[in-house]
Amino acid sequence: MRILSGGWQAVDRMEEHLEKKRDLLAGRLKAGERGAAAELVDIYYERIYLFMRRLGHSHHGSEDLTQETFLSAWSHIGQLGSGGALNGWLYRIAGNVSRYHLRRRKGKKAVSIDDFDVPAGKSEDRAEYYEQLVRLKKAVEQLPLRLRQVVVLHYMQELTICEAVEAGGVREGTFKSRLNRALKILRKQVI
Repeated sequence: MRILSGGWQAVDRMEEHLEKKRDLLAGRLKAGERGAAAELVDIYYERIYLFMRRLGHSHHGSEDLTQETFLSAWSHIGQLGSGGALNGWLYRIAGNVSRYHLRRRKGKKAVSIDDFDVPAGKSEDRAEYYEQLVRLKKAVEQLPLRLRQVVVLHYMQELTICEAVEAGGVREGTFKSRLNRALKILRKQVI
């Protein structure tokens, strides 16, 4: 037990460190420091790109939308709150950029979401796992955008409910309701 409690303390210290780092970055961003903008891109570029891919955008489209997200973030830097809000704020901008892009492309077929990693192990276990992931991937792709977005934010981007709520720009109850509806649909289609 001593190791576990020491491990949790280390995790708590790391979370505190990350929160302080986000607060400092948020302050530097609000002050208009270009170095902070470069740091923001370095930290979040891959995450936002994967978010766009998981929402169904193509490789090139995701790259363009990721860049558009950072340009939009820079132009709306005054709306950034404390560092704790940095994740949610940036994902909210990314979600808005994605929705706007999809509205402009209405009627055109979306590209599938990213492939999932298949774990190593027995070939029959891997094959079964892969088949289940393929069914899940197809089911997520079929979700309406609002439901797909909550699944992507919370489960694929691994945002907390609070961060995902802010990123989605909805109330917590609305977010949880959408997540619940999405999970019910996915259970029916995958299981």
